[in-house]
Amino acid sequence: MDSTVRSGTEALWSVLGGDPALVGRVEFGGVSGLLPARLPVMDLARAAVAVCGLAAVEHARVAGPVRVDDGAVATAFVSERHLRVDGRAPVSFAPLSRFWRAADGWVRTHANYPHHKAALLAALGAADSVEAVAEAIGGRRAVDVETAVYGSGGLAVALRTPAEWAGHAQGREVAARPLLSRERLDEAPPRRRSGPPRVLDLTRVIAGPVATRTLALLGADVLRIDPPGSPELPDQHADTDVGKRTAALDLDRRADRRTFDELLDAADVLVTGYRPGALERYGLERPGLVTARLSAWGDYGPWGGRRGFDSLVQVATGIAVAEGSAEEPGALPAQALDHGTGYLLAAAVLRSLTERERDGGGRLVRLSLAQTGHWLTHGLPRYDPGRYLAESEGPLGRLRHALSPVAYEGGPAGWSRPPGVAGADAPVWAGA
Repeated sequence: MDSTVRSGTEALWSVLGGDPALVGRVEFGGVSGLLPARLPVMDLARAAVAVCGLAAVEHARVAGPVRVDDGAVATAFVSERHLRVDGRAPVSFAPLSRFWRAADGWVRTHANYPHHKAALLAALGAADSVEAVAEAIGGRRAVDVETAVYGSGGLAVALRTPAEWAGHAQGREVAARPLLSRERLDEAPPRRRSGPPRVLDLTRVIAGPVATRTLALLGADVLRIDPPGSPELPDQHADTDVGKRTAALDLDRRADRRTFDELLDAADVLVTGYRPGALERYGLERPGLVTARLSAWGDYGPWGGRRGFDSLVQVATGIAVAEGSAEEPGALPAQALDHGTGYLLAAAVLRSLTERERDGGGRLVRLSLAQTGHWLTHGLPRYDPGRYLAESEGPLGRLRHALSPVAYEGGPAGWSRPPGVAGADAPVWAGA
């Protein structure tokens, strides 16, 4: 594949602090043209999976190549759509999770979880029906709906153009920061567990569970913990909890908290995906622990404490406009921010374990869907036809034309002459 395919992998591997020489192990192939979009979604997906594979072979000390098949990548990035439970298709979005017309634009809501749905209806003062919510939103400004719903603990985001997001306080914070951050936290001695690494999973929905699902595939002992009264949605559980064990603990109950602390004391990795700040009161730091924190908007800026989901991040950051328009917003062909961040998070965890085994010390890695979205829109090379065009002067005037795709070492860079006036040449062979 061409250099733009490999450059995304090289960029991600560099951000992860990996040895650049290992990138040559990646072999790309498979069906082309998948996950079509205006933005380079397939490049994001391919690169995220590639660095996860690199981090896996590095940690396992395996010398073989990393094979990245576009068909497998594209299918995995829409895994929730392919899921069937006894032949039943999953429910991806609840009726109230959708785009709505506001008085001055569009709003997207997320109400898959019962508590988010209740907060949305309370903020709008609306009955539980599509018609009632449409009426309540239709008479208000999009930003006013966003503010009211978030204020009530729900999730709603006003549609913004890329330029509007770039000028937004949170957009500026995202643009000023790296794709992910990596820190060493302490001076704990190096260690490598004789058995599989133990991963405590405190994540929900797609990005975090995809990361821990991948770590389970690669041999980790993954234990997911959810609150007893708020289990994961059944279809999300079926899709993203394969390979794991799951348990329910109420961390505000003394006995459950004691059990959790014992689990954390013996863990190698803690992965969290709750709203920034939501878990701080539980004292989750441990010497030598690898901690991976995932959030929607980042743990900084005015939106640092907000909840969010892939669909909402696409709307706020201008991606929905880039894939459609301000009048008719679109969406990426997959929840690519979720899946891409998930594989990148798994890679960051594996790289942190490799570094800890060699140099010791606990590690902290932080990722967000908004940062991944910024990398998609600004960090990846896009198809630019200008790279493959040339201009020349000739009898027909100044022409802009496509370069030939036939190229080889030592071959011609272009044609030896421009087109002439039709029919004006003598009917003889050149040089005759």
